[in-house]
Amino acid sequence: MEFNYCRRPTVTVKVGNVAVGSDYPIRLQSMNSTSTTDVEGSVAQALRIAQAGADIDRLTAQGVREAEALGEIRSKLREAGCTMPLVADIHFNPRAAFAAATRVEKVRINPGNFVDPGRVFKKIEFTDEEYAAELRKIDDAFGPFVELCKANGTAIRIGVNHGSLSDRIMSRYGDTPAGMVESAMEFLRVARRHNFNGIIISIKASNTVIMVETVRRLVAAMDQEDMHYPLHLGVTEAGDGDDGRVRSAVGIGTLLSDGIGDTIRVSLSEEPECEVPVARELTDYITARASAPFVLGRLPQGFDPFAPKRRKSRALGKVGGTNVPVVLGYDKVEAPLLRFDASMDCDEMISAVKAAPEAAVVLTSTSQNPVGEIAAAICALTEAGVDSPVIASLGYGDLPHEKVVIRAAADFGTLLLNGLLDGIEILAGQLDHEAMTSLALGILQAARVRVSKTEFVSCPGCGRTMFDLQTTVHQVKAATSHLKGLKIAVMGCIVNGPGEMADADYGYVGAAAGNVTLYRGKTAVEKNIPSAQALDHLIDIIKADGLWQEPEA
Repeated sequence: MEFNYCRRPTVTVKVGNVAVGSDYPIRLQSMNSTSTTDVEGSVAQALRIAQAGADIDRLTAQGVREAEALGEIRSKLREAGCTMPLVADIHFNPRAAFAAATRVEKVRINPGNFVDPGRVFKKIEFTDEEYAAELRKIDDAFGPFVELCKANGTAIRIGVNHGSLSDRIMSRYGDTPAGMVESAMEFLRVARRHNFNGIIISIKASNTVIMVETVRRLVAAMDQEDMHYPLHLGVTEAGDGDDGRVRSAVGIGTLLSDGIGDTIRVSLSEEPECEVPVARELTDYITARASAPFVLGRLPQGFDPFAPKRRKSRALGKVGGTNVPVVLGYDKVEAPLLRFDASMDCDEMISAVKAAPEAAVVLTSTSQNPVGEIAAAICALTEAGVDSPVIASLGYGDLPHEKVVIRAAADFGTLLLNGLLDGIEILAGQLDHEAMTSLALGILQAARVRVSKTEFVSCPGCGRTMFDLQTTVHQVKAATSHLKGLKIAVMGCIVNGPGEMADADYGYVGAAAGNVTLYRGKTAVEKNIPSAQALDHLIDIIKADGLWQEPEA
C-alpha cells in the first residue's frame, strides 16, 4: 500500500446538481434531526445545514407520509433559493423508497432491511437452495426500484450498517466485515444487471477498526468485479464533543489517507450543522497532501490492509513489545529516546538506531504529509531488521483546539490502525498538558489499542429519535464517565440501536415516543421505561451487575 495521497478512481454519479466521484471534490453531507412531517422545521434546519457548507442533506422517511413530505420540503427549499440535493433515508419500508424516488435526488436504502425483515439476533440456517431463493427476492424487490430511479434520474445509496445486517447474511457470514461487504455486493449486482450506475455506497460501523477493514475489503471486492462506484464514508454513532470528532477523524481520516472516499458525513450527537465544519477541516487537511513534494514510501512487506497487525518490536521496559502504546509526557518511559526527523537519510537513521539498541525511536515530521513520511521511515527501519519501539511525535503549533483534535486524530489514527506505532506524543500550544493527554488517550481508545476510560456510543439523532438525544447523552456521560472499561450506548431508535450497540455492555435505546428500552449486551432487560426514569434504571442495572463504582470526590 502506497502512502502517496491519490484518490481512488470512480465513475461520476449525479445527485441533483452535485456530481460525486473522483473527478470532483469530496462532498460533505449532514442529516436533519427534525421530524420529516414537520415541513417548516425541516426546511429551517436544512437551510442551516446548507449555510454551514453541506453539499447534500439527508432526511428520514419512515413511511409514505414522510416521503411525500420530502417533496414539500424540497419545493420550499428551492423557493428559498437553496439547490442542495436531498436524500431520503429508508429502513424497513420499500413503499416509502418508491414514493421518495420521484420527490428527491437520492434515496438511501439499507440492504439489511429493504427485503429482509428486521434482525432478530437468532441463528437461522439456510440451505443453498433457500439462500438462492432469498437472493431472487432481492432481484424481485430491488430491480423495479432501480428501474424507477433510472427513469427519474434519481441516485441510490446502498448503505450497509454493521448493526443492521440481515439474519440471512448473519447465517452465512456472521457479524463480520465479509458479511457487510457481501450485503452491499448483492445489491450492486442487481443494479449492474439493470445497467444502472447511479450508485453510491456506504458501509459503516461505530468500531473504527471494523469500519476501515470493511471499506478496504469492499473496494477490493468491487475491483474484482470491475465496479468503480463512489464511496460515502462515516463512523456511525461517533458521539459528541471531542470523542465524536476523534472517532470520526480516526476512521474517516485513515480511509481518506488511502485515497478512498468521495463524500463523507461526520456523525455527531449535536446539531447537524455542527458536523459540516468538522468534515470540511478533515477533508481539506487530508487532500492537501496531494501536493506534498516527495515520494512517501510504503508500508512494510507483508502488511495486510484487511487485518493489519501491530509491527513487531522488542519491549524496552514499558514501551514496545506487547505493552499498550504509551503517551509521552503521561506514561513513564524509562528507555532512552532517540529523536529523528523522519525526512533524514534512512541509512544514517538506521545506523544510529542500531548503535543504540537500548533506545526507543521518536520520529517527528513537519511535512505536509506527516503520516506518509513517518510511515516511510518506519518501513525503512523495519525492513532493515530494526525492532526498536517507535513513537510518533507531531506538533500542531498554535492551532485552535478543534483543529488540533481533528488533525491529530487523523494523523495518529492512521498510523495506529495500520499497526505502526508503540506510542504517540502530541505537541500543541493551545492545549495544556491535561488536554493533550486526554486527546492522546482518546485517540488510542478510538483506534482500539488502549482503553483508559468509559466508551460511549451515541447516534446523531434523526426524525426517528424517540427522546431528547443531546440532553440524554450529556446526562448519561455525566453519571457514568468514571466507569473505566465499560461501553455504554445511547441510541435514538430501534433501526440501528440494538445492532450498533451489540458489543456494548449496556444500551439505552428509544422504544416509543418518550420511552426507552434498556439493554444488557444484546438482551433487552427493561422495556418501555419513561425516559425521565431511564437513567436511574440504567444505573441500578449496572449496580446489580456489580460493576458500579462511586465517582471520586
